[in-house]
Amino acid sequence: VQLQASGGGLVQAGGSLRLSCEASGRTFSWLGMAWFRQAPGKEREFVAANNWGSGRTFYADSVKGRFTISRDNAKNTLTLQINSLKPEDTAVYYCTADKSHYSSGTWYPELWGRGTQVTVSS
Repeated sequence: VQLQASGGGLVQAGGSLRLSCEASGRTFSWLGMAWFRQAPGKEREFVAANNWGSGRTFYADSVKGRFTISRDNAKNTLTLQINSLKPEDTAVYYCTADKSHYSSGTWYPELWGRGTQVTVSS
């Protein structure tokens, strides 16, 4: 299984982007899927997650109310709708997946896709 993220780009503050992650192969076994991001000079950080089955979603405090994660198992896609972008959202965004459900602080995804760059100008 491979993950391929797309949809990044350069956008002005306040704008929106829609990131997509396409998974090759079956996704039903990936109980947890999530987006992480890494800004220049900073550690990689959790952004949002979606658990298969319950459909429960999780968000970092910094993105709550602005980001929306969704998943379509029929289409093997994970989507991140990003609104009200801020310069501090500038980062490479990674799509991830694991055979376990996401759990805050203890989840280490097995599968990482290549990132997509999001740059927000002020």
